[in-house]
Amino acid sequence: MFTTESYRVWAQYEESYAQMAGLLSRFKNGSGEPESDSPVLSEQKFGRAHLLQSLENSDLGWFWASDAEGRIQYISEPAVRRIGRPASDIVGRPMTEVFLPVEGSEDSGGERPLKFQLAKRNSIKPTTVRLDRGEGAGESWWEIAGVPQTDAGGKFSGYHGIVRDVSESFKHQRDAEKMSRYDSLTGLSNRHRMSSQLEATLTAFKASKRSCAIMLIDLDRFKQVNDTMGHPAGDELLKQVAGRLARVLGEGVEIGRIGGDEFEVIMPDVDDRGTLGDLAMRVIQMVSQPYSINGMRAVIGCSVGVAVAPFDGIESDELVKAADLALYSAKGGGRGQFRFYSNELRDKASYRHQIEADLRDAISRDELEMHYQPILDVNRHEVVCVEALMRWNHSERGMISPADFIPVAEEVGIIRELGAWALLRVCETIREWPGDIRAAVNVSAVQFSSEDFVDVVRRALKTSGVNPARVELEITESVFVGDMERAFRVFNELKELGVKLALDDFGTGYSSLGYLRDAPFDKIKIDQSFVRGCASPDNRNDAIISAVVSLASALGMETVAEGVETKDELRAVTDRGVSHVEGMLFARALPQLEIEERLATGELKFVPKGPEKYRSDRRTEFRKIGLIHGDDRYNVFLRNLSRTGAKIEGLLDVPVGTDIVLDLGGGQLAVATVRRSEGFSQGVEFETPLISDGADGLCTRHRVSPYQIEAAGRPLRSLNDEAVAALTGAMRSSTKYFVEVDITSTRRD
Repeated sequence: MFTTESYRVWAQYEESYAQMAGLLSRFKNGSGEPESDSPVLSEQKFGRAHLLQSLENSDLGWFWASDAEGRIQYISEPAVRRIGRPASDIVGRPMTEVFLPVEGSEDSGGERPLKFQLAKRNSIKPTTVRLDRGEGAGESWWEIAGVPQTDAGGKFSGYHGIVRDVSESFKHQRDAEKMSRYDSLTGLSNRHRMSSQLEATLTAFKASKRSCAIMLIDLDRFKQVNDTMGHPAGDELLKQVAGRLARVLGEGVEIGRIGGDEFEVIMPDVDDRGTLGDLAMRVIQMVSQPYSINGMRAVIGCSVGVAVAPFDGIESDELVKAADLALYSAKGGGRGQFRFYSNELRDKASYRHQIEADLRDAISRDELEMHYQPILDVNRHEVVCVEALMRWNHSERGMISPADFIPVAEEVGIIRELGAWALLRVCETIREWPGDIRAAVNVSAVQFSSEDFVDVVRRALKTSGVNPARVELEITESVFVGDMERAFRVFNELKELGVKLALDDFGTGYSSLGYLRDAPFDKIKIDQSFVRGCASPDNRNDAIISAVVSLASALGMETVAEGVETKDELRAVTDRGVSHVEGMLFARALPQLEIEERLATGELKFVPKGPEKYRSDRRTEFRKIGLIHGDDRYNVFLRNLSRTGAKIEGLLDVPVGTDIVLDLGGGQLAVATVRRSEGFSQGVEFETPLISDGADGLCTRHRVSPYQIEAAGRPLRSLNDEAVAALTGAMRSSTKYFVEVDITSTRRD
C-alpha cells in the first residue's frame, strides 16, 4: 500500500522525477528504450501521489533508495512483501547483500554486475539480479535500475531507483539459453557449447602455455540397437551412456554430446599420454558393460580418439580434426580401441580415400583373390580345415592389407557385396578339392544383419554344388547385439542348410554363456589375444584357455587356438586340450594355387617353424631415427623396440654406459643408456618405459612441447619433425664424438 513515507521520499527529490518517469517507460516496454509513441506522463493528468501509489500497488515496479555507502534506505512495501522478510531485515543492509549477482548465466547480454555499477556511481542500467529471499523461499529474479543523487553541496548521496520482478521471463530466457547450449536428451553440453568452450580454453591456455586434451568417443553398434529395439530405447541408452561417462571421467572435465552417438570430452592441463591411454581404456570398458533397457539387455561398445593441444593442434578446428582422425583410426583398427593422433594419420586418411575410390571396382577388375590359412589337428599337425581370407592385389599398388580395406568396405557398405563374392568363390573352389577338408568363411556383423543373408548362403551352395558340410561360417560375438530373436532364427536356418557354424574371436566381444547354450555352434575359436604369452609363468591366459576348452568340450564343440606363433605357445594350448591350432608357427595364409598343390600331392602335414618362446613386447622395425649425444645429432636405424629398450644400428663402437636420447619422431624423445655394444649395433635401455599407443605400437608418455620450440624462436604450431630436429640439433660440435656408419647395404631382415 502507498504510504506517506513513499511520497515523502520521492517528493524530496523533484529533480530526479523526470528521470524515474523515463525509467518507468523503459520498464513498460521491456526494451530499455522509451516508447516513441507513448504519451508523456504529465502531472496535469496524474497527480504525483496518485502516480506513485498506482505504481507501487502494481506489478510494474517498486521504488528503492540507498545511501552513499550503498545501504538500502527505503524500499516499497509491496516489494518487502514479495521478498517475504521483515523490512527491518532489509533496510540498512548493503544492496549487494540483498540483490545478488545472477549465477550460471552463459550470456549476460552485456550487463555489468551491480557491484561494479555501484562503485562507479553512474546511472544503474537495467540489470538482472538474484533476490535473497531467505532459506527455503525459492529463487526469484528482479531487474533493478537507478540514478545517482547528490546533496546540496553536489556530493554523491546515494541512489534512487525502481525494481521489478522478472522471474518468469528470466526463467524462460534461461531455459531457452540452456536448450541452445545443452543437449535436451542427456543434459550434457551440445556441439555449440563444446565448440565455444574449447575455443575459449585453447585461447586462454595459449597465452599461459598450458596443455589441453580432447577425446572423441563414438559408440559402436548403437545403430543396430536403435534399429532393433526402437528409438525410445536408443534414447534411454544414450542417457545411460552419458551417466557412465560422467562417473568414469569425474570432475574437472567438460563432457558433451556432439552428435547422434558421438561424445566429446575436454580435459584441461593433461598431456601425459599414459594417463590419457588409461582413461580411454576405462571409458571403453565402462561403456561396453551391458545395459538394461525396459527389461531388455543391450550391449554396445565405443572407440576413442585422443588429441592434445598444443602438440596436435593449436586452434580448436585443428585439434578436433586431429582427434577425429585418431577416432577413425581406432574404428578402423577393429573398434573397441583408442588411438592417439599422430602425423602419420593424415597420410593414412589420404590413403583411405584412395582405397574407397578403388575398392568399388575391385571385383569387376578381378583384383580380389582368396588365400587359405591351414587349421591343423593339434596332435597330428595335419590340415583338417582352412580359413579363407580375402586379399586385394591392386593393379598399381600391389597387395593391400585387409586391415586397410575391410574397415572401409564395412563403412561404405561394400562389405555385403564382397562377402557374397567371397562365399561363392570359396564354395566353388573347395568343391573341386579332394577329401573332406572344410573351408571357413568370415561373416561380418554387417553382412549377417542383412535380411537376405540366408538367401545369399543358399544361392552360393546351390550354384557351386558344394557339400554344405564342408562350409563353415565364422561369426563374431557382435552379431548378438540387438535383435537376439532374429540372430537365433538365422542360426537355425543356416544349420538347416547343412553348413557348420564357428564362433570367432571368442572372449574379445560381448560373450555370454547363454549364447553358447542356445546357439548351434560347432566350433569356438579362441582369440589370439589369449594365446599370446599363454606359456609365461606370470600370464593367466592359460587358465582362460583351459576354461574355454572345458566349456566347449561339455557342449560338444571343437576348439581352435588362433595366432599360435611360438613353440611354447603350441605346447601350452596342446596341454590344455585345444583340438585345433592356427597360426604363423605352421603357415601363413597361402594362395589358392599353393594350397591346391599340397592337396594334390597329399602333403597335408605342416612342421612348426618359429621361435621357441614368446617375447612379450619386442617389435621388429627398420626405420631411420635421430640420436642425440651431447650437442650432436646422429642418424641411426631402429632395429627393434620394446617398452623398456631398443636395438639401434649406425654408430661405431659406442661405449657401454653412454647416455643418449633417441628421437622416435613426432616430438618423442626417449632418454636411454647403452647397455650392450658390438660394432655398429647397440642395445639401449630407456629411463622411462614406453606405453601403448592404443594400436600395436609404442609411444612416449610426453613429447617436446611446441611452446619450447616457440621459445627457441620459431612460430607456435603443432609438432613436426623438422622443428624438433632443428631444436635438438641446434648446437653441434665441430667434431662428432661417434662415427656414423652406412648400414643400408648391410641390412639384415
